[in-house]
Amino acid sequence: MDLDAFRQLLTPRGQEALRAATETLGSDPVTAVTRLRKTFDAGLTSAALTQAALRRRAREKFGDDADLMYFTPDGLEQATRREVADHRARRIAPGSRVADVCCGIGGDLLALARAGCTVEAVDADPLTAEVARANAEALGFGDRVSVRTADAATIDPAAFDVLFADPARRTARGRTFDPMAYSPAWPEVLDMVARAEAACLKVAPGIPYDFIPAGAEAEWVSYRGDVKEAVIWSGALAGEVERRATMLPSGVTMASGPGESRAGSGPVCRHLYEPDGAAIRAHLVAEVAALVGGHLLDPNIAYITSESRTGTPWASRYEIHEVLPFSLKRLRAALRERDTGNVTIKKRGSAIDIERLRKDLRLSGSTSATVVLTRIGEKPFALLCSPD
Repeated sequence: MDLDAFRQLLTPRGQEALRAATETLGSDPVTAVTRLRKTFDAGLTSAALTQAALRRRAREKFGDDADLMYFTPDGLEQATRREVADHRARRIAPGSRVADVCCGIGGDLLALARAGCTVEAVDADPLTAEVARANAEALGFGDRVSVRTADAATIDPAAFDVLFADPARRTARGRTFDPMAYSPAWPEVLDMVARAEAACLKVAPGIPYDFIPAGAEAEWVSYRGDVKEAVIWSGALAGEVERRATMLPSGVTMASGPGESRAGSGPVCRHLYEPDGAAIRAHLVAEVAALVGGHLLDPNIAYITSESRTGTPWASRYEIHEVLPFSLKRLRAALRERDTGNVTIKKRGSAIDIERLRKDLRLSGSTSATVVLTRIGEKPFALLCSPD
C-alpha cells in the first residue's frame, strides 16, 4: 500500500470500501475481491481488504481499538502491544510535552496521549507518519498529538519535557540485534538523550549491558511470561536502581539492590524453578532464588532448585521426579516406563534440537510430562518433571 492508496482509504468512499471489506472477512479471498470490485476500483479494493485483515490481526495487540486504527504490515509487527505501552506511559507525568522521534504507526504516542501527555511525533517514512496521524485522529487524540514526516535529528530534545525514542531495529536484511545498526544509530540516540531533560528509550530485550548509559535505569518488561522489551530511563525519569524487571499484566516489579547479587549453585533438590524472562534479562536470578530458598543447578544457567515448595509470581515451579544424564535411549525408556505420550520440552544451556528430539522419542502413552534439558557443570542432563 502506498501513500496515495492510504489517503484514499481516509475519504468517505474509502471508508465505505473498508466497511465492505470488513464484512467479507473470513470468506474466500477470490469471492471477497469479486464482491468489492463490483463497486470499487482495483486499487481501493486491495487497500481496503489489506487494511481489514490487518485490523483483525491487530486485535491481539490493541483490543477493540484495532477496529478503528490503521496499520502497515511492518508497522503492526513492530508496534508495542497496548498493555506494555500503557505501563511505560504511566511513568511519565500527565501534562508533559513529549517528543516521539521514531513514532511508527503510533502505538506509543497513543499511550502517551491516553496518559495525558502532549506529543510531537516524527517518522522518516511518509506513509508511516500518515498512518500514525490517522490513528491519533481515529481515537480522538488529534488535539494532543501532532505528527510530521521528518528525521529524528530535526527534533531538539531540550525543547521538551521528555524524549521518547524507539529506534528502528530492522535493516534490508531483516531484524538486527546490534544497536549500532539501529536507525537512528546508537551514538545518535545517545546524543539526543544527553540533550534531554528526561528520556525513555525502547530497545530490544537483548541489548548488551555495555550499551546502557551510565546513571540510567534499565527495565525489562514481560507480558504473560514473554519478554517484550527493554526500556532505558534516563535523566529525571531514571530511578535509584540500575536494573528492574516488570511482569504484566499484574504490574509486579523487582529491582536490583546495590551491586549485582550472584546466586550460589548446588545439588538437585525436589523442585525446579524457572524464573520469568524479565528477571533473567535484568540479572535478578539471585533475587528470585532468595525468594524460594534455592540455588542454581549450574552457576551459569538460570534454573533454580529448592527443597521448598514456595509460591512466587517470579518463577514457574516444577516437581522433579527423575534426573538422568542425557541419552536418547535412557530418556525414551524412562518416559515409556511412565506411559508418557505427550511431552513438553524445555531447555537452557543445551544445543539439542527440541523438535528433532520430540520425533526421535516416538512416544505413544497416555500421560504427560515435562522434560527439562540443561547442563550441570560440563555434563548434559534431562530432568523429568511435572508442573507443581
